[in-house]
Amino acid sequence: MKRFYTAVVKRRVLILALFLLATGAGVAMKSLVRVNYDVNKYLPAGTASTVSIQVLEREFSGGIPNVRVMVRDVTIPEALGYKERLSQVEGVLSVSWLDDTASVTVPLSAMDQDALRTYYRDGNAIYTVTVSDTDYVNAVTGIRDVIGDRGAATGSAVSQTESATGTMDEVRLIGAFGVAFALLVLALTTSSWLDPLLVLAGLGVAVGVNGGSNLMFGEISFVTNACGSILQMAVSLDYSVFLLHRFEECRAADPDRNSAMVEALCKSTSSILSSGLTTVIGFLALVLMRFRLGADLGLALAKGIAISLVTALIFMPALILVTCPLADRLRHRRLLPGFGGFGRLVRRLTVITVPLFLLIIAPAYLASNANEFYYGSSQMFSPDSLYGRDTAAIEEVFGRSDTYVLMVPGRDTAVQAALSRDLHKLENVTSIISYVDMAGAEIPLEYLDADTLSLLMSDDYSRMVLSVNVPPEGPETFALVEAVRAAAEKYYPGAYYLAGGGVSTYDLMDTVTADLTKVNLVAIGAVFLVLLITMRSLWLPVLLVLTIETAIWLNLAVPYFMGSAIFYITYLIISSIQLGATVDYAILMTDRYREERQTLDRKQAAVRTVADTAVSILTSGSVLAVVGLLMGYMSSNQLLAQLGLLLGRGALMSLGAVLLVLPGLLSMTDRLVMGRRRVMPKHAKRKGAAV
Repeated sequence: MKRFYTAVVKRRVLILALFLLATGAGVAMKSLVRVNYDVNKYLPAGTASTVSIQVLEREFSGGIPNVRVMVRDVTIPEALGYKERLSQVEGVLSVSWLDDTASVTVPLSAMDQDALRTYYRDGNAIYTVTVSDTDYVNAVTGIRDVIGDRGAATGSAVSQTESATGTMDEVRLIGAFGVAFALLVLALTTSSWLDPLLVLAGLGVAVGVNGGSNLMFGEISFVTNACGSILQMAVSLDYSVFLLHRFEECRAADPDRNSAMVEALCKSTSSILSSGLTTVIGFLALVLMRFRLGADLGLALAKGIAISLVTALIFMPALILVTCPLADRLRHRRLLPGFGGFGRLVRRLTVITVPLFLLIIAPAYLASNANEFYYGSSQMFSPDSLYGRDTAAIEEVFGRSDTYVLMVPGRDTAVQAALSRDLHKLENVTSIISYVDMAGAEIPLEYLDADTLSLLMSDDYSRMVLSVNVPPEGPETFALVEAVRAAAEKYYPGAYYLAGGGVSTYDLMDTVTADLTKVNLVAIGAVFLVLLITMRSLWLPVLLVLTIETAIWLNLAVPYFMGSAIFYITYLIISSIQLGATVDYAILMTDRYREERQTLDRKQAAVRTVADTAVSILTSGSVLAVVGLLMGYMSSNQLLAQLGLLLGRGALMSLGAVLLVLPGLLSMTDRLVMGRRRVMPKHAKRKGAAV
């Protein structure tokens, strides 16, 4: 190891040039990475709703309606004009309105009143629009141009457009605030005005290289695109901070910069690699999710942390040494007081913090598993956003509505008619468009024109379009999906296909709930194994994982006690993220405690450990917390906001567990912590130790 780091120090100029070249290439390639905003696209390939969509796209044109458009204060002729203009918008595949199910040439009083109320109420017209999933941004933008201030639009294509056009502006603003806060914290916790810029330069290189390397995936999710860089920066900040602080310690003992850097690298590599590997493994555990959004986020973040590790151990030493003369000229006095007093306070509070911590483990675990969840993207935008206001306006006039498409084999109209009768009996099915509902089972197929028939029947399947009065997700929706599937199974056992937003969300619920135990167990087990190998102790992995897991359980228990629902996707991935991101602090503190125990007794070692590590831990932890909270309070996308809020709050809880509880646990279980290592006798005291 020493030989490798000596080579790094000698070839620092070449290393800087190579990393800067890689960063430029990464920034250039990042713009080529496609972004996917549809959460349902990450369902497993064999899921029933996914297969149904594939069959629908193969057999029929038009797809599943994904936009509801309302226009206010229009007459019937005006409404027909709006339908025509909407149909001409680029990316719009089809538009359905009243004239598709009833004659609009007769007086309103003579029309079928149920059909009339479905599409036209109190001068307001509602259209069911199908937008191409390859051009939804332009299509939704065109729809809004057509309806102007007189209209409102909602639906999955609209929510995806809002995510695409609004989220990244917010992320850039959050990133700017996060960088500003990181600069402030680093200025307070480092010894030179140049050090904060060096740390951020290292992070910029790692983030730039990682962003471009995502091109290997071809496409990433909007969650990864929005928070991947921010999370990478916040999680990996401590690697460079650990190295800087070690370098300062080694320089105090050895004035030669080169040998001091080699010594600092040798001493800090174990902590940095252990921290990085546990973080990488925590993220890689997400790859095991059948819901492929986990793999999308996990692979990108794991790759990013691996790049950050390489950057911290190779690029940062070269950068620090090249800029060392300037950094020395810009040195300033310590801006923060020492943490010796804080260490002594933590030791005195041990009699309170440790028993309290042990008491909350079970309640926190139970509460964290008793939350209510959102499974899909229906609650992704707040009520005061444009999407939220438009959705409320449409539902106030026309109520809730979703569209399911049921495809059954063959052209046996008698069986289809029986199925249609059963479906009409379901409480929340408001209307059905199918051959047997529009033409009647007794009318021969050849009596219908070819264009109309092609919308309802293909060579192999007949299509039934169900309008349903249920929310996008929830118990009522899931019960209806089960009822429709049961009815179809009765007449076409194992041979039907059902697609739609609520159907995909039902399958999403099935998929992600099955992922939870597997992902958590693998993440915990893998982190445990890494700690077991690197620390060569059976007790320490148990202690460290329990400390961070309790902070995670407490974090996830907060929504339960507040009575608020959370996105299950967020609930699923935050455990791996918080474990991977904050177990670093516990590793650093444990390594330093075992080092201090060579010359101090256990109580003195606990005090000294807190004093020595508090700055590094608080630097990284506070940045992670602030970046998360900024995302939580500034993002209009509720999924990202909730992820940020849980991350920020989780970082604070992990900080509390590591700084206030872990030193006491290490001291109380000292014999297990130290094992057979040589330690200072219990009552001995190092000469001159100020503890």
